[in-house]
Amino acid sequence: MCSCIVARVSATLTSVSTPVEQSAPAVPRRRTHVLALPEARWALASTLAFLLGLILDIGLGLPAWVCAVPYAAAYLTGGWEPALEGLRALRAKTLDVDLLMIVAALGAAAIGQVLDGALLIVIFATSGALEALATARTADSVRGLLDLAPDTATRLTAHGEETVPAAGLAVGDLLLVRPGERIGADGRVVDGVSEADQATVTGEPLPVVKRPGDEVFAGTLNGTGALRVRVGTDPAESVIARIVTLVEEASRTKAPTQLFVERIEQRYAFVVVAATLAVFAVPLALGANLTDALLRAMTFMIVASPCAIVLATMPPLLSAIATAGRHGVLVKSAVAMERLGEVDTVALDKTGTLTEGTPEVTGVRPLPGSGLDADALLALAAAAEHPSEHPVARAVVTAARARGLPIVPAEEFTAMPGRGVAAVVGGRRVTVGRSEDPAAAAAAAAAAADATRVPTEVRPPARPADGRDSTPTGATTVLVSRDATPVGTLTLTDRLRPDAPAAAAALAGLTDAGPVLLTGDNAGAAARAAAATGITDVRADLLPEDKVNAVRDLQRHGHKVLFVGDGVNDAPALAAAHSGIALGGVGSDLALETADAVLVRDDLTAVPAVVRLSRTARRLVLQNLVIAATAITVLVLWDLLGRLPLPLGVAGHEGSTVLVGLNGLRLLRERAWHGK
Repeated sequence: MCSCIVARVSATLTSVSTPVEQSAPAVPRRRTHVLALPEARWALASTLAFLLGLILDIGLGLPAWVCAVPYAAAYLTGGWEPALEGLRALRAKTLDVDLLMIVAALGAAAIGQVLDGALLIVIFATSGALEALATARTADSVRGLLDLAPDTATRLTAHGEETVPAAGLAVGDLLLVRPGERIGADGRVVDGVSEADQATVTGEPLPVVKRPGDEVFAGTLNGTGALRVRVGTDPAESVIARIVTLVEEASRTKAPTQLFVERIEQRYAFVVVAATLAVFAVPLALGANLTDALLRAMTFMIVASPCAIVLATMPPLLSAIATAGRHGVLVKSAVAMERLGEVDTVALDKTGTLTEGTPEVTGVRPLPGSGLDADALLALAAAAEHPSEHPVARAVVTAARARGLPIVPAEEFTAMPGRGVAAVVGGRRVTVGRSEDPAAAAAAAAAAADATRVPTEVRPPARPADGRDSTPTGATTVLVSRDATPVGTLTLTDRLRPDAPAAAAALAGLTDAGPVLLTGDNAGAAARAAAATGITDVRADLLPEDKVNAVRDLQRHGHKVLFVGDGVNDAPALAAAHSGIALGGVGSDLALETADAVLVRDDLTAVPAVVRLSRTARRLVLQNLVIAATAITVLVLWDLLGRLPLPLGVAGHEGSTVLVGLNGLRLLRERAWHGK
């Protein structure tokens, strides 16, 4: 049973998603009842049979053949599963410690110690049930997203509406989502206005307004309005499905130390068998009593079995995965969780990682003599940009809507790749973008800057927790012209994430040196972002292969590098680094697939937190190995040098196994995430 603990933990976590910590409850977290577990039911049956035999044997003093029936039932109900697993392992030419336990129990019965053998089976089965219960409760703490995804959805057709299985939806299907229903697939709103509770997917504490064009996620809860949603992603590739896939990967992968322990376990098991034969044969050859020699040998086999060592590794790592998942960090495997704790250098991408990755209008400057104020200039630009899908166009339109400005219909819209857009607005030709005359554009921008020292803010800038204004980390200026005459400029910036300075400072405290900034952006924008976050090592104008070379150069100098990025161009560096973390909200599919962990909420402060959690898990693994080795050594010496009673040996062996398991599960506590 002991060598199957890791498999049981992994199997229980398979197909279980890891929900993000949320401020508003979504689905009540289920709690596994103990008798729902087959291990618990078999252990209960074995215990009841043993107690009945004990009453008949000691309490009533009935003949041995009468007591043998309940004792045999205890052996059968508590030992059939580990015996079967042990035989399967033996058939695969591996010696399973489960089989050692069953052999020891049968050996005790063979020499007349039926009660002691039955007690061994009961303790063994009860220990397995406790391990299964702890594993199930661990899984309960990360189970939730699969329950959120609805089984059915309402699909609109030319003939009306029909209820179909959500798993059978196809890209392009049009869904009707009524008030209070859960959205059946990832997609975009094509009609209707409502609010969606996205806490379980994005971690946002408040419902988000959804209008036509907005993205929605499967499993999120619709508010008071009705929405028509165009399915944009196959249900098998939705956000929820991708999260499930990540966790399934965690259950199929083992940490390097675990693999090492398993290799040692195989050799150790053969050593235990050989030593058991010696413990039996040598005293027997020297004239010892057959019963005493066999009993000592069986006790030795039990206490020397490496159950606690096998259990030392995976519970801490899988508990750390579960805790990280509750806080929005999906670690793909136990290997990845272990490796996160080994890093001593952190490299960060800039755009989309330290910054928000999408432009927003932060300044509106009308030119003197244009006859326009800031609102009129912004409304004019938004009308021209409205038909465009360019990020700058979206930023301008969003800024105008945020101020409640009317966006009049544009005519004769033309997109000019690399230069901007042109359209007829109110009978006059308006262009937004680069000017064909760079000198004129520069002069207009300078005039606009002189006209107003402080840009007219379209909306208050985002503020971090300490109340200070966030710092623009790279600006783009576009020229607005009307009938070929410049009338003003718009300034767009990619703002620093509010949590970036705190995250960079925390990472500097956890590693030997401060973070390194690796970016493909220009040196000026990189320097501004670095200054705002306290990063001193800045490497700009990097192509994807340059980022890989920078990571490898750090690793050639003996560092274990953690790379944090979001885009397709970051995927090679994520793969080359010792460990990689991708931002899930803005990250590309390639980056998410390549990274070892994903930040679902794009909360940068979670990066130092998960590194700290991994280091705690590694310390618990070492503690467990020390506890296990100490318990085995003490029990073996007691049996060899003295006389260790079989029940006491069983209790000591199983007690140490349960102890290391519970020690690993300490990381499920909330305080573990905060490093307490």
